[in-house]
Amino acid sequence: MDAETWDAIVIGAGAAGLSAAQMLGRARRRTLVIDGGAPRNRFAAHMHGVLGHDGMTPDALLARGRGEVEAYGVEVRSAAVERVDEHADHAVVTFADGRNETARAVIVATGVADDLPDIPGLAERWGAGVLHCPYCHGWEVRGRTLGVLLTSDHGLHQAQLIRQWSDDVIVFTGIVGPIDPGIERRLRGRGVKIVAEPVVEVVGEAGEVTGVRVNDDRMIAVGALFTAATLRPLDGFLAHLELERSETPAGSFLAVDAAGRTSARRIYAAGNVVAPMANVPVSMGAGSMVGASVNAALVEQDTDAALRERHGEWHTVAPAEYWEHRYADAERMWSGRPNPTLVDVVTSLTPGRALDLGCGEGADTIWLARQGWDAVGLDISPTAVRRASSAAAASGVAGDRARFVAHDLAEWDDEAAYDLVTASFLHSPVALDRTAALRRAAARVAPGGRLLIVSHAAPPPWATAEHVRDHVFLGPADEVAELSLDPAEWTVELAEVRSRQASAPDGRPAHLDDGVVMMRRSP
Repeated sequence: MDAETWDAIVIGAGAAGLSAAQMLGRARRRTLVIDGGAPRNRFAAHMHGVLGHDGMTPDALLARGRGEVEAYGVEVRSAAVERVDEHADHAVVTFADGRNETARAVIVATGVADDLPDIPGLAERWGAGVLHCPYCHGWEVRGRTLGVLLTSDHGLHQAQLIRQWSDDVIVFTGIVGPIDPGIERRLRGRGVKIVAEPVVEVVGEAGEVTGVRVNDDRMIAVGALFTAATLRPLDGFLAHLELERSETPAGSFLAVDAAGRTSARRIYAAGNVVAPMANVPVSMGAGSMVGASVNAALVEQDTDAALRERHGEWHTVAPAEYWEHRYADAERMWSGRPNPTLVDVVTSLTPGRALDLGCGEGADTIWLARQGWDAVGLDISPTAVRRASSAAAASGVAGDRARFVAHDLAEWDDEAAYDLVTASFLHSPVALDRTAALRRAAARVAPGGRLLIVSHAAPPPWATAEHVRDHVFLGPADEVAELSLDPAEWTVELAEVRSRQASAPDGRPAHLDDGVVMMRRSP
């Protein structure tokens, strides 16, 4: 990547985002933090439950954190993010003003918004007299008459908790209607009062709450009001990526693995945008862990790049070792969609037995199985084969219809005959005897069967001479000549170059040239 590419862009300058940035800055990573200027806890006058900082204002914590990350060379910039796009080796963050920045990794730490019911006086007192977390604010209002405004059944847990901070608790159920009789019995058993009339106004002075008016015009005195807002994750700028999500009682949130990585390889997330119930210390810890995870992933990528820069270095690495490392280092290598050229060519063929050479994560093999082929996927990487098997099971393909095997491509001893042997983009930056593998696979083609090879006929337009110096791009005619199959036994049915649209790493449109060769063995 060029000098203008950030190692990481952190979107969100709250506790999680700044903690991630601190770890990255201390790891000497070129890091940019985007501050949207609206942290979730900005309505609160003080923080509690933050060891060593109890009673500190949220603004003071963030100001201190910002100063700390800037001391490590991290840049903090005020901006609004419009969208994030992931490419093969980088991500692009586009801002509301149309500008963009490129990074090798993106950490989303934008948190959630608390959407409150449209009740006069409620939003105006949010964070002062209207509270959401008894662990954060319960001590300060202990012993008062405490109200709990239920906005959903999810708030019933909160209603039971509040009783720990006061003997005088009133639960307002008007929004949700009748509650579960068992829970009502438990609440009343501890002396909690229940008011079924809808709340029409929250009253008080200087942000504090003194009473709740219900729709029969009664005023019920309370010293504070707890409520659980509807939580809305601030991740709309990722919607077009259709990332995997976790469905929880609190709503739908980004799904991440143990490293904080989403289903996109270069996009991570931490804090309330992932875990809405996390308080400040938990969000700080999650941010620190994700920052360290991103640095570890970048270290691996830097090592790979350093080896590639040393001419011939990859040729000292065994193909099995190289490809297993490539797959194991990524959550996912490929899109999960079948090769469109294979789909176009094979659709007209009568299904039989098929062998997919270099199957990767199994998309082509699974597609073949869905079309009625008994398909075997063969790959040199055990990790790729495990993912392919899982993908087949998840898609509902029967195990006897799509089978995957991890083995050296040029040494597989299967003696079965196949009606179709296919190899899509069987290229490798390390020494792999591609021709020997293809010839061995061709020997498995049954009489009347076909060998289909889809390959890169030319380097991509964005590739430099350095990137492709060790690679030979064969045109279709060269591919046929390189295979050197007996012309008395084999007929060339297709030998052509097909162009397809693609996106360059910088997001600009481009086209790629694919070589397509299909040969049929004599019946």
